[in-house]
Amino acid sequence: MKTAPSNLPSSSNPDSPPEAVPLLDVQRGNQPLREEILAAIRGVCDSGRFLYGPDVQQLEQSVAAICQTQHAVGCASGSDALLLALMALDIKPGDEVITPSFTFFATASCIWRLGARIVFADIEADTFNIDPAQIEAAITPATKAILVVHLFGQCAQMDAIQAIARRHGVAVIEDVAQAIGAEFQGQPAGSMGDIGCFSFYPTKNLGGFGDGGMLTTQRPSLADKLRQLSAHGMQIRYYHHTVGINSRLDSLQAAVLNVKITQLGRWCEQRRANAARYHQLFSQAGLADWVQLPYEVPDRFHVWNQFTVRVPHGLRDTLRGQLADQQIGTEIYYPLGLHQQECFRPLGYGPGSLPETERAAREVLSLPIFPELADVELQRVVQAIGEVVRHNRQAA
Repeated sequence: MKTAPSNLPSSSNPDSPPEAVPLLDVQRGNQPLREEILAAIRGVCDSGRFLYGPDVQQLEQSVAAICQTQHAVGCASGSDALLLALMALDIKPGDEVITPSFTFFATASCIWRLGARIVFADIEADTFNIDPAQIEAAITPATKAILVVHLFGQCAQMDAIQAIARRHGVAVIEDVAQAIGAEFQGQPAGSMGDIGCFSFYPTKNLGGFGDGGMLTTQRPSLADKLRQLSAHGMQIRYYHHTVGINSRLDSLQAAVLNVKITQLGRWCEQRRANAARYHQLFSQAGLADWVQLPYEVPDRFHVWNQFTVRVPHGLRDTLRGQLADQQIGTEIYYPLGLHQQECFRPLGYGPGSLPETERAAREVLSLPIFPELADVELQRVVQAIGEVVRHNRQAA
């Protein structure tokens, strides 16, 4: 057991009960906008335009502007966005799609639903994003697309990935569910692939009051196809040239998001400030040997949907349990690589097949990072981790 540092933050009043720090508190962000949001919802109710209304068009224009794309197309969820992207690119049974295993289930389930083969690639140890070298090694004549995830709010290494895609003539889809507003070398997430896929689930950096999604593209033909596929394959009402799905972003969600999107830049800067403060506090506490911090790659703009640390030496679950005892909210994103999930066992990935993914699943722990966190709460998180470290040192 390593020796714990002596300069850990401690409570100034040991007799006072510790303050709880939630992993996420969406109401802190929603409450100041409550009246404006309610007015926007009333406007939709009064108009009766619950689908394809001006609120949806306004949100599509705003997202396209943020992403610097020619087109944005609303849909019902981030999961549907991924499915629609694959459908628009004509992914079929027998085709292969390369994607990371260290991601949310929807990234891979959309491939499975179309009967295509999921090809999992390992991740970079430092960013948790898909490793371009592993993509290159996984390319076969059957490869039709690379589905890239910009995990935790930081873009993957898109220059290398785009070069691989061009060499082999395959499409690139960006899963931007956690990374709206992020950039790679000055290019916005969602603008670099053939199609970008966004989620407005309430826990995202831009979260609605339920499910909602968006697709971005520079290509008019793809935008038209996405609109058609998301409306049962219709362009002219009741005339179907293809079989699509029913996936529309409703006007109520769009109205809420139109209010909230005006705050996205400010919320992003608050998340970035919280991440910087964590680095400062952990450094001052001398916890570097116990907790490995995430970082922003110099050529990228990180929007910190999650602040995910590594806890090595097999101590992650112990740390999480003892933080829960101190009312500190945490989460494990993700406790299992998708290649290890029961439903994907037919793909044949055995233990050790994706070593960096499997190591990350054993070590990662996400700490509170939402914009409205007070500095005293950030200090409380680091203080609590320090107390756990001291306890483990004494028990060793």
